Amino acid sequence: MVALGYALSSEEHRPNDLVRYARHAEEAGFAFALISDHYHPWIDQQGQSPFVWSVLGGIAQRTQTLQLGTGVTCPTLRIHPAIIAQAAATTAAMMPGRFFLGVGTAPRLRCPSPATSDIPRSRFRLCFARNLVSACIP
Repeated sequence: MVALGYALSSEEHRPNDLVRYARHAEEAGFAFALISDHYHPWIDQQGQSPFVWSVLGGIAQRTQTLQLGTGVTCPTLRIHPAIIAQAAATTAAMMPGRFFLGVGTAPRLRCPSPATSDIPRSRFRLCFARNLVSACIP
């Protein structure tokens, strides 16, 4: 069975627009949506990058059936994995049965961390994130 989803590009749109687009996607019959998580836009012309976890809370309040997940968030460079686990658990509580957490290592050039300039290799970052997030979610 094919499920059609909708991409919510947070690096291109303002937070309230993303909430509205998610609601429209639900009304149009999309089964799910993915929302990107970027610290800054890919290019200057995009000009956005709202904090994805705040936007997810807004979407949770404006939708009823839309499955929604991060596509993807990186729980190693910008935000500690325990905070990601808490944010994901809070979002899941606000969207019972509708939220899923997509995680990845993120390209080194796209996710600079304000906290560190020493970014480890992607395999290490993925294993680190998986272990820490797994330990935080019962």
